[in-house]
Amino acid sequence: MLNEKPIHFYFVTLFPETIRPWLTSSILGKAHQAGLFHFELLQLRDFASDRHKTVDDVAYGGGGGMVLKIEPLVKAVEAILKNAGRESVKIIYPSPAGHPLTHRLVSDLAKGKTRNFIFICGHYEGIDQRFIDHWVDLEISVGDFVITGGELPAALMVDAMIRQLDGALGGEAAHVKESFALRHASGTLLEYPHYTRPAEFRGLQVPKILLTGDHKRIEAWREKEALHRTQTRRPDLLS
Repeated sequence: MLNEKPIHFYFVTLFPETIRPWLTSSILGKAHQAGLFHFELLQLRDFASDRHKTVDDVAYGGGGGMVLKIEPLVKAVEAILKNAGRESVKIIYPSPAGHPLTHRLVSDLAKGKTRNFIFICGHYEGIDQRFIDHWVDLEISVGDFVITGGELPAALMVDAMIRQLDGALGGEAAHVKESFALRHASGTLLEYPHYTRPAEFRGLQVPKILLTGDHKRIEAWREKEALHRTQTRRPDLLS
């Protein structure tokens, strides 16, 4: 059963051209054409108050790097909320200081009651903490590393959320057979390995069981391989 109402994503960014290609290509592009989600790109400089379209300034207290100002950020968010309404929106700020992004969080966001999400794509040294404290609902980290801006993490989160929507992958249950969604008595599993034609390449053979057509044995093999892979690579996922 498809979600009754599509998700609407808003991106507040200095570089909207970096986001559009990702959301209109491949699986995401098909989901967008099917109406499973909509998105809008808002150029932060459009909400600057001076003729130079200034959106950043030096940090109080000194130190390197520029900080995005609170005023244009608030104006951008308020422009969105005029139509969406505050109670039906979550404002997300991708940040190395945020809570870790997990499959459970992605699934909860995609399948929850909120259908409007504003992503604040930071840049330079970051954004004014007052905006984070009083406007941001979720500060989320996609890993223990720092990159140039928030556009890539925002697109990554949206990609993961869209994959959770019924119909996005071509089948209602497709997303439950992926890593972190596979369930086992021992915990959550990484996905099993995959193979395709040819069955032999330069002496490298596809596991013979996959060629038998015995689906029950194949499913048992896949579960065993998924468990072994998880034990080897991510034992923290197991009880």
